[in-house]
Amino acid sequence: MILYEWPRAAAFGRVIPKNKIYEHAGANTALKDLFVRDVDQIVWSHKLAPETVNLSATKSVAEIQVFRITARTASLDHDVLRAIDKAIPFPLIFEVVHGGRVRLAAAYKRPSEADSTRWVVGDYFLGDWLPEETQRTPLPVALNMGALYERLLEPLVTGQTNRLVPDIAETANSEAQIEKPLSLEDRIALAEAIKAKLREVERIQSRLAREKQFNKRVAINAELRTAKQELERLTAGSTATAAANYQEDDHG
Repeated sequence: MILYEWPRAAAFGRVIPKNKIYEHAGANTALKDLFVRDVDQIVWSHKLAPETVNLSATKSVAEIQVFRITARTASLDHDVLRAIDKAIPFPLIFEVVHGGRVRLAAAYKRPSEADSTRWVVGDYFLGDWLPEETQRTPLPVALNMGALYERLLEPLVTGQTNRLVPDIAETANSEAQIEKPLSLEDRIALAEAIKAKLREVERIQSRLAREKQFNKRVAINAELRTAKQELERLTAGSTATAAANYQEDDHG
């Protein structure tokens, strides 16, 4: 996993009071309590925009905002990130800081096709925890803001999928069957489907462990086999995609 060296020209450095997030996100009491419990400080650290990174805007990505959250817990609730995403009408990249470590987090965010004033926010992808002093990497090369956003999200999507299904990374470095790489949006949808199917498998396994009646255990076992087969199918698609993207990056 990597951390990015955000351009100096993009530095913004504005502390955002929590109540401003509450106002724009329509926070209820439970969400406010979550911010009080989990969040020490929110800083709008950088604005990646045409004038700060010298890339042209696209229809869906005019700017990318970077928010740095100093968290009071290593397991920051995703509802905190979603509330900030809801309050800010641009794609966001988060740097979550806790205990001398930092990790990137982001959800794929795009304008709604039904209402261009609203945003659709997907599941959150998390990078690995890294020491704050980790050497940072320059921004990836891109032709416009939309492409830059995709390049920033790609390692988060790939990294989280590899952690959920560890054999993907190994297979990607082998002579696996190479297929045409999926678009980032399709890869995100696949990663989210894998995560959902893993949760389903875990729920079925928990039901099986609790069930004592033989005939019901047989039925649950059949359900579990089907869910695992569906997970294998999704994993196979993700493995082929990872291998194709590995080849594209290594030899393209």
